[in-house]
Amino acid sequence: MKSLFNPEHNQEIIARINKLTPASTPQWGKMNVSQALTHCQRPLQVAYGELKLKRVFIGFLFGKMMKKKLLSPAEFGKNMPTDKHFIVNDERDFTTEKHKLISMVQKFSTKGASSLTKEPHPFFGPLTSEEWELLNHKHLHHHLSQFGV
Repeated sequence: MKSLFNPEHNQEIIARINKLTPASTPQWGKMNVSQALTHCQRPLQVAYGELKLKRVFIGFLFGKMMKKKLLSPAEFGKNMPTDKHFIVNDERDFTTEKHKLISMVQKFSTKGASSLTKEPHPFFGPLTSEEWELLNHKHLHHHLSQFGV
């Protein structure tokens, strides 16, 4: 399985991000490409401990079950629900958001597991660095596929 910690795999994701243009259109969903670039930063911010969200009650009830499902080899489904903190409705500058996302992705291979938070995920609960990485890799893959790259 590919890993954001692996510099070669990390560069593959960055190359896919670089294929996006302001004119890229989604194959599903409501976000435009600039909003999706911002949306993809939010889980990375949580993983790095930069965006601190409180544990949600529904996560205590269903977090372990969903974590197991999302960590499986299967790809994320289309139009899955997302946390309200990850929803982006306003207009964003494509170039700015693209550069921010690339910088955050690079951090996985340059800083490694030590850059990830030890705090529990707000929905899934405690995660290992490998679980943080896998969830973020799959999330990025999901949204890059959404835009055909």
